Amino acid sequence: MKLPFFGNHPGRVFKSNGIFLQVFIEDHGGGSDASWPARYKNLRIFHIMPAQQENNMNRRNFLGSSSAVLLTSAIASHSQELQSAIKGRQDKSATNPGPENQLVRDANPNTFTPPPTDHGEVQAFWSSFSTAHRRIQEGGWTRQVTIEDFPISKEIAGVNMRLTAGGVRELHWHNAAEWAIMLRGAARITALDNDGRGFVKDLGENDLWFFPTGIPHSIQGLPPDGCEFLLVFDDGHFSEANTTQISDWTRHTPPDVLAKNWGVAEESLASIYAGPAEGRFIFQAEPPPALSEDIAALNSAAGASKTDFSFLMSRMPATAKTRYGEVRVVDSANFAVSTTMAAAHVIVRPGGLRELHWHQNADEWQYYIQGKGRMTVFFNGGKARTADFNGGDVGYVPRTLGHYVENTGDTDLIFLEMFKSPRFSDLSLSEWVTNTPPELIRQHLGIPRTVLERIAPHKPLITPV
Repeated sequence: MKLPFFGNHPGRVFKSNGIFLQVFIEDHGGGSDASWPARYKNLRIFHIMPAQQENNMNRRNFLGSSSAVLLTSAIASHSQELQSAIKGRQDKSATNPGPENQLVRDANPNTFTPPPTDHGEVQAFWSSFSTAHRRIQEGGWTRQVTIEDFPISKEIAGVNMRLTAGGVRELHWHNAAEWAIMLRGAARITALDNDGRGFVKDLGENDLWFFPTGIPHSIQGLPPDGCEFLLVFDDGHFSEANTTQISDWTRHTPPDVLAKNWGVAEESLASIYAGPAEGRFIFQAEPPPALSEDIAALNSAAGASKTDFSFLMSRMPATAKTRYGEVRVVDSANFAVSTTMAAAHVIVRPGGLRELHWHQNADEWQYYIQGKGRMTVFFNGGKARTADFNGGDVGYVPRTLGHYVENTGDTDLIFLEMFKSPRFSDLSLSEWVTNTPPELIRQHLGIPRTVLERIAPHKPLITPV
């Protein structure tokens, strides 16, 4: 098959069956341009791009993209398989005349027609709160994604909750630590520290809290419209059905024991035993009084806690910022109480990419807040899979596996990266190839030194820089 020629030796760009291929070759001498295939023993594919992006492609950007290294292979072993995948996308091979859930298909184009670089069978790393059961009670609702629904998610579980103005998630604690972000609205949170001192604070959109294992706490929606938030737990087996709730515990303690414990008359506790057998969980109440009143009440008791269980990420400057996005990292370095969870809040502008990278210290649990994106995870051993993500979706990447997240929509893509670790840590492909002797990289990937020199030697997090 004759392929049109776009570039100059040693890097050539070809358009074949709707896909751009950039090829680097080793010159063994002799021959003319017309007979170039016979002159080269090794052919390496450096970049693959859908043909519809031709109008947006120029040679400088094409060569300068450090995150373009998607496939390296010998021509004898892999080019036939790749060409077959490319052809299958263009002819009748990809048609599906049978029954189809059109809504699911439209939301997952990279699953329905995966990139030709996807290969092998891997564990599903996509889930969604949008398909999770909602437990609805007067005062709000909750839904969760745990290892029961999402088997790959061994280290982390998530809960999405909504409370009306005055709606209460009752006083309780967990056998897992709770990290949270306010998605919209405002709430009042309370807690009791390990010294028996109370904590109370009002939080708004993009603010965070963290309650270590066993710390009792509550959440109440504030006017005018309550709140919605995401809870992240450092145990994939966590379940909201397995929490210690004050109304549940007291309801199942003998009345005479509870009365003796508090030094009150047994008949004064009758309302506790009239409550639901499994506790109140979520219930509707009047909105709380002014924050100053609740703080004053704490000071008149044992005193206010010196531990700040909250973090105002809404006021935090970006940790890293480029013209295509920004990242805010929150871990134990700037949020001291968060000793088991680290987070990155990522905004990727249209056309941007959370660069190819991996995490050395923990699995990555993702929550997509808004926008459209896609992620390819490389599972080693020639296995890779691409999935699409929309608001409300959850992704998971086991530790050390390479991946990227690309904005495929026309609005900002906003998502969370969560880790069961006190510190955020990652390494990027750009760092790797630019901080390794260039001749060694050329021997591995066939990339000319001129291309390596265009790659940023630092970690931009969001590309293009």
